[in-house]
Amino acid sequence: MVKKRIIGALMVLLVLSSVAFAAEPIKIGYVANLTGDAATWGVHEKNGAIIAVEEINAAGGVLGRPLELVVYDVKAKAEDAISAVRRLILEDKVVAIGGTNFSGLNIATIPIIEQYKVPQIGSFPTNPAVTVDPETGKARPYSFRQCFTDPYQGKVFAEYLYNKLGIKEAAILHDVGSDYSEGLTEFFIKTYTGLGGKVVSDQGFRGGDVDFRAQLTNAKNSGAKALVMPNLYKEMALMMKQAWELDWKPVFIGGDGFSNNMFEIAGDAMEGSYWVYHLSFDDPILVPLIEKYEARFKEKPTEIVNVVAAYDILYWIADAIKRAGKAEGEAVRDAIEDTKGLQLLHFNLTVDKATHNPLNKPAAILQAQGGRQVYLETYQPQSEF
Repeated sequence: MVKKRIIGALMVLLVLSSVAFAAEPIKIGYVANLTGDAATWGVHEKNGAIIAVEEINAAGGVLGRPLELVVYDVKAKAEDAISAVRRLILEDKVVAIGGTNFSGLNIATIPIIEQYKVPQIGSFPTNPAVTVDPETGKARPYSFRQCFTDPYQGKVFAEYLYNKLGIKEAAILHDVGSDYSEGLTEFFIKTYTGLGGKVVSDQGFRGGDVDFRAQLTNAKNSGAKALVMPNLYKEMALMMKQAWELDWKPVFIGGDGFSNNMFEIAGDAMEGSYWVYHLSFDDPILVPLIEKYEARFKEKPTEIVNVVAAYDILYWIADAIKRAGKAEGEAVRDAIEDTKGLQLLHFNLTVDKATHNPLNKPAAILQAQGGRQVYLETYQPQSEF
């Protein structure tokens, strides 16, 4: 059964069950960017969460009760994320919240979840400040993530360029107004220069920019052999396309802001580019979920990593409610933090209590070959920088 109602900008309430339950549902919230430039990720996360809830309810629910999923569109805006989380807690009475995939949005909602003691698990908010207070160095009690962090990803960028590809001179082009981009930039530069590499061109831009030719010309003239792009997919695709138009063909390397939609935007410039990602698109464990997605939504998932993230977050929350023995925010938070050896679809999860990050989550190195991403290897950084 699916029920929908609209509140404010856009809120969709979904009651999903293939089993008749007499008990009251347990409400779980999800905040995602369903409209705007980030919609390609947000829609896939919403759909991944729906599949998980339908499966869990078909298997009997949790504590003898069905799960009810409440999804808000936050449109990649901090003010919408704050409003949505407040509504989820005060009006919808959720016991836990999944999403978002943007660090700045999750940082914005921290005061709300801490005030009302409801845990939130981000899909891809990679900035360390999402889960650890930079002033105290202590874990934020109600904030968690299922992804690796910017320091981790930045180290992978640096080590892979320097150690694996042998590139000693690199340029970086980053969004000076983005927590995500600036975090990756900081840790890339720290590690790369610590290894002996030189950042010969450090270029900035502002979110919303679409013409990067001036920065790319500077980077080209610097003699850089690689362009590091700690950005979102449309920006990175345009950077590669415009670099080629300037007859500059460095090694391109980007992170988890990647989208398969980049192939259409960047064209041939995508070929040979490297990507630090959360999983391999070729992993056979994804096949059953892809098939379920296609059957349920009548289309192929183009952002499978987001589908998997939301799917696993819902199973993580369901497991925590079961272990807590009750559907209450504080108890669920404690169980989330105590997670050890939980086998999710794409990895085995143990939470680091000091950081609220998953312990030792590896990164997948992918390369664009023939119009698709090909898995090269799994990589874990080793440096102390």
